[in-house]
Amino acid sequence: MNAPTMQAAVLTRYGSPDFIKIQDVQKPVPKANEVLVKVHATTVTAADTMMRRADPAIARLFLGFSRPRHNIMGTGFAGKVAAVGPGVKEFEKGDEVFGETGVGFSANAEYVIVAEDGVIDWMPPNISFEEAATLTDGPLTSFNFLKNLGKIKAGHSVLIIGASGSLGTAAVQLARYFGAHVTGVSSARNVELVKSLGADEVIDYTKVDFTQTGKKYDLIFDTVGKSSFSKSKKALTEHGLYLSPVLRFGLLLQMMWTSIFSSKKAKFDATGLRPPKLLRSYLDELAKLVETGKLGIVIDKKYPLAEADEAHRYVDTGRKRGNVVLLAAS
Repeated sequence: MNAPTMQAAVLTRYGSPDFIKIQDVQKPVPKANEVLVKVHATTVTAADTMMRRADPAIARLFLGFSRPRHNIMGTGFAGKVAAVGPGVKEFEKGDEVFGETGVGFSANAEYVIVAEDGVIDWMPPNISFEEAATLTDGPLTSFNFLKNLGKIKAGHSVLIIGASGSLGTAAVQLARYFGAHVTGVSSARNVELVKSLGADEVIDYTKVDFTQTGKKYDLIFDTVGKSSFSKSKKALTEHGLYLSPVLRFGLLLQMMWTSIFSSKKAKFDATGLRPPKLLRSYLDELAKLVETGKLGIVIDKKYPLAEADEAHRYVDTGRKRGNVVLLAAS
């Protein structure tokens, strides 16, 4: 008897979106303390496209050298619990949940397996599957960078580079929630969007170089890795921080150098590698912000799972506003 199958977006080799194929793969079965989720929505992020390219090259250490070790793409998901394995106590069939799979990927599929003590939580009641699927990308990463790394406080002056993307649209709102004065950096076409999210000021990077304005910031959150500590340090206060989730060799060197020789610091963190218990506590806080209307989700485009390659091509353009979602189930 043939094992049940499902459709998934499979990366056959590193490189272009052409190497993403929709294939029938074996449907997973939950083992002890695992939850099987019927995926309704999942995401395609800038981080996913970097994984697809194995960029930076050092990523192959955990992705796989010659080809992806976990070849079903995607990390963020939202859906309904379809089954639970032995020993599961928190979740039951029919629960609406969201979460992420981290370096295990596998979320761009009709079903995904998550450990009960992994990064999985119940959906806020007033949110769609599409919106919930995005919470573990921009909102979770931005929350970690601003609150944990940046120690953001009321009255801080914060500059957010890439303010119209997934991380940026969340970071603008979160920085405002924490009481900071927020300046966003975006292209002209996104200035009004960034203002609508609560930015006090918006800089059109095609016209103004933020490092030349004379203004100083306690935190510079470079969500897209377009700047660097060396370029940004003149715009930092005496003990200011340059934060970026995009790890390059240069940033690694800057982190080591500034940790010893500078009052201004460069910092990076791999949010997805934080302990699941900590990330779930962050998700609990983010869910409350969504429920109370203090955090909104910006969705740019939605694609069916079968068009995962097209979603990647769009994200590759660099013109994404907010989030891109794949619909795995109606």
